Amino acid sequence: MKNRYIRKALFAGLFSCACIACDDLADPVIEELDVARAYTPTALTAMIRNLTSIELTWKTRPDVDHYVVEFSQDSLAFNSIIRTVTVTPDELPLVEPFGSETRYSARVKAVSAVGAADSKWAEVTIATATENIFLPIENGAIGKASVTLKWPADSDVTHFVIRPGDVRRDIAEAEATAGEATITGLSEATSYTVTLYNAARQRGQVTFETLVDGTPVQPEDDLSAVIAAAASGDVLVLYPGEYNVYKGVINIDKAISIRGLYPYDKPVVHVQFALQPGSGNVTVANLNMDGTYPTTEGTPETPLDYAFVHSASGTFGTLTVIGCEIHDYVKSLASGAGSVVAEIPGISFDNCVVTNIQTVSADFIDFRGAYVANVTLTNSTFNNCAPGRDFIRLDAAAGLSGTGKTSAILIDHCTLYGVSNTQDRIVYVRFANNTLDIRNTLIAATDGYYTNQSASSQPDCSNNNYFNAVGFHTEAYVTGAKIDQSGNHTTLDPGFADAAAGDFTISSQSLIDRAVGDPRWRD
Repeated sequence: MKNRYIRKALFAGLFSCACIACDDLADPVIEELDVARAYTPTALTAMIRNLTSIELTWKTRPDVDHYVVEFSQDSLAFNSIIRTVTVTPDELPLVEPFGSETRYSARVKAVSAVGAADSKWAEVTIATATENIFLPIENGAIGKASVTLKWPADSDVTHFVIRPGDVRRDIAEAEATAGEATITGLSEATSYTVTLYNAARQRGQVTFETLVDGTPVQPEDDLSAVIAAAASGDVLVLYPGEYNVYKGVINIDKAISIRGLYPYDKPVVHVQFALQPGSGNVTVANLNMDGTYPTTEGTPETPLDYAFVHSASGTFGTLTVIGCEIHDYVKSLASGAGSVVAEIPGISFDNCVVTNIQTVSADFIDFRGAYVANVTLTNSTFNNCAPGRDFIRLDAAAGLSGTGKTSAILIDHCTLYGVSNTQDRIVYVRFANNTLDIRNTLIAATDGYYTNQSASSQPDCSNNNYFNAVGFHTEAYVTGAKIDQSGNHTTLDPGFADAAAGDFTISSQSLIDRAVGDPRWRD
């Protein structure tokens, strides 16, 4: 027993001596290595900016005088260096323009400020996107059968391909030099996509719609009477000006298209469109819809409840709204009045700016007794809409919900600012069998959230950004709420130019590159 205690004591003593010896012999902590070569740049990343520019960033060090960057047109082969750039640490990030649809490689080495040899290379590769050198289409450049397109003068371009039809139209030398060409022989009221090429390389693409040929309507005409007298299938073309309608309501009981002549000079119509059963497909395009109307000259303006209302029970066609400015309505953008029982195949708003829809005792898009097969919002902005109310409401319509019908909501490339701002729902859907798809959309300045309804499907989200809008991506914000589960959303500050004045132009390069939000604010 005694020997065992003696062995323990000897072991403890030897261990203590060993520790002391280790402390005495340990090297001091090295704060800086004395090396003969500069450190290779770390965290080298490449990103595509504005389609064809490569942005490079990396971690810098204080002992580096400058960096040498070499580019080659290959994938990390560096057989033929096409560009060499010298950059100092304070000049990062480095942004260099290149050709479109091409893979490039970049390598970076550090040049020491203290006499050490150059570092080894850090390497990265990335492919540029399809460029677009088309300039914005100017006012008046689109006609019924023609369009004038522009691009930077003296650019290397050879021909257009015009779709539909896949028609090739060569570019004359004088046109290439001037950066301008007029394409003729188009059809009226047709959507075209024109792609610009230099030989086989795409250099630009633009989509537009030619002007429509229809029945001309002037501001001095009685718009309500003109619509009443029109035949089913007619196209009414409104010239610029201001249109006042008696009591502000126009009934639509037929398939009809009501369009402003010029997208850039929209006629102002003080009107509520009341769709009647059996009306068929209705299209409204390029109008400035004002939700107030003067009762008599000199009296205060009277507000209108709805921009579009399905006013009685029955069966309807689609409602398609394109390129409109819609503002200052008391109740809803689109609704079924009261609880009308109706079947509606689709309601869509594309390329619209909708502002100040106050949703007094109503929701923004509000159908409680009706079945709407598709609600589609694309390339549009919704500003200060549905304060304190739900954005899209589709209730479980009696006799229709649960019968196998499916109701689908799509919100794509939209900007929502201050919408449903007091813990209200963007998609309040109780119609059985529904799909909710929200993608490429920017939601900002709201305490709203997607939904907390058990009947609402889990929203299918992709490439969205939420700024000051935590309810869309935060667990337990509202009990039972369904949030963005995509894993690819962001919460970046978009850097709006002047949100208070309705200018939602974004400055966040990341959101521009990812094409998030209404496209009009990324030009």
